[in-house]
Amino acid sequence: MDPIPHLLERGMIVRMVCVPRDEWSFTMAREPARFGTAQVKGVSGIAHAAVDGGTLCGIPEQQITRYRHLFDPRARRACRDCRRRADAAPTRPCVQERLHNRIQEAAQGRARDDLLAALSKGAEVALWINGPSTTLTRNHARVEELTDGAGSVADALNATMSIVLACVEDGPWRFVVVLPQDGDRPLVARGPRGSH
Repeated sequence: MDPIPHLLERGMIVRMVCVPRDEWSFTMAREPARFGTAQVKGVSGIAHAAVDGGTLCGIPEQQITRYRHLFDPRARRACRDCRRRADAAPTRPCVQERLHNRIQEAAQGRARDDLLAALSKGAEVALWINGPSTTLTRNHARVEELTDGAGSVADALNATMSIVLACVEDGPWRFVVVLPQDGDRPLVARGPRGSH
């Protein structure tokens, strides 16, 4: 059974873009700005785009109720002014560009340089998550499979209770990035891509 039509029916796929790797760039992969949803207190039916201090159309924070889902400018009940402003809002960097910017702070090395190059060409960011370091190490880091930079990544994972972890897959390589929450430099390790 092909899962794509099923996911489309349930509204779970937001956007799929197939671009040849040699034509991929951060600029073409930028994402639309995203806003939370809000409604005016006591007035149901009209969805507004929530921003710091209120809504895009100027309703102050004290007069709105925020919701835990994203504003959909295409929704039938979306505020017209919020829709127009959301469509005109600047785009934001894609996940590859955001991770690329963070990794530039990492110590120089072959794994770091190869990962920066891979992200510049659209390598898949398979995971970017924060949580308890023991759980992330056990379920996602697979330190025992890393061959370059494994020691420093393992030390960082053992040194703290909570961590931010990213995994990137590119060709034969699987990169693991630890993004410390205390302001320390990111750490990059890699190993051969397994069958997981």
